[in-house]
Amino acid sequence: MIRVLIGSLAGGVVMFLVGFLFWATPLNKLAFSSASEQQTANVQLAMANNLPHTGRYIVPDPETPGGTVLYGKGPVATVDYNAAGFSTQGGSWMLGGFIHEVVVAGLIGFSLLAVAGRVVDFESRARLVIGFSAAGSVLITLSDPIWMHADWGFAIYNLVACMAMLIAPGLLIARWFLPRPVGATVH
Repeated sequence: MIRVLIGSLAGGVVMFLVGFLFWATPLNKLAFSSASEQQTANVQLAMANNLPHTGRYIVPDPETPGGTVLYGKGPVATVDYNAAGFSTQGGSWMLGGFIHEVVVAGLIGFSLLAVAGRVVDFESRARLVIGFSAAGSVLITLSDPIWMHADWGFAIYNLVACMAMLIAPGLLIARWFLPRPVGATVH
């Protein structure tokens, strides 16, 4: 169990580094659409003047009769709105994100530990890691474009990033931090 805890910490570091590569380097420009500085300032002002608090909004609201008509005509948006804003220059949110990733790596590690006595070779463990990572990532990241008609470009980028962020620590834990049955060889 101590090995899995250490592996979860190492896995969290790996996940953080992979996430950094996808989301904190210029590579992330592949995920996002862009607008001019003036256009984004106009949208920011419109949000500040019209959205009552931090939350996720569907615009227009398809739950009202008028909103249903407007939603059918377009344009539509799903807006993740933070009324307070935040600094992108590090801070406590990075520590919270790292802790989140260590917890996720721990869930992967302890799930693998639960089957480690029955799934003894690395190849089989890797298949489990890749399969469950892919299944979870596909469900979560492709739900928005399928159900909410969101942008496919962002979703595909996010899918690749999420799979990499889950598979990398999972493989690390499966290879180096799970108990090996007596007489098992490492490949």
